[in-house]
Formats: sequence, structure tokens, C-alpha cells
Amino acid sequence: MKDKHWLVRPDTIRKLWIGSSVVLALLVIADLFVHHHGAFGIDETFGFYAWYGLLTCAAMVFAAKGLGLILKRPDDFYDD
Repeated sequence: MKDKHWLVRPDTIRKLWIGSSVVLALLVIADLFVHHHGAFGIDETFGFYAWYGLLTCAAMVFAAKGLGLILKRPDDFYDD
């Protein structure tokens, strides 16, 4: 039996999730030590770029799903 690729193994996936979560948490904590010069009041709040990025990504996923519903074609669209 051939070994699975290292990115497909469950233990590697778990390690990547843990490592990514630790890095993201450290970046949000580092936000406490940075002096912000925001153009608006809200972009000077704690963790603004973290939650803004999360909400923007979620909005793009929902927009792509909606666009997919509009532009979707049947499976036999190109058949005669």
C-alpha cells in the first residue's frame, strides 16, 4: 500500500490547524502592542483587521455561492 501524501494525513492536518491557530492568536495578541493611526474610528479598535478579514472572506464566499446559482448551467448544456 502506498503512503498517503503528507498533506492528506490526519496527523499533519491536525498539526497544521494547531500551528495556524497559534500563529493567528499571536498576531491578534501582537495587535495590543501596536499603535494604530486609523483614518476612521473603527479601524483603531482591537483586532479590527482580524474580524474585518473574517467578515470580508465570509461575504465573498456567500457572494460566490449566489453568483454560482445565477450563472449555473445544466450538466448537459453543451450536448445536442
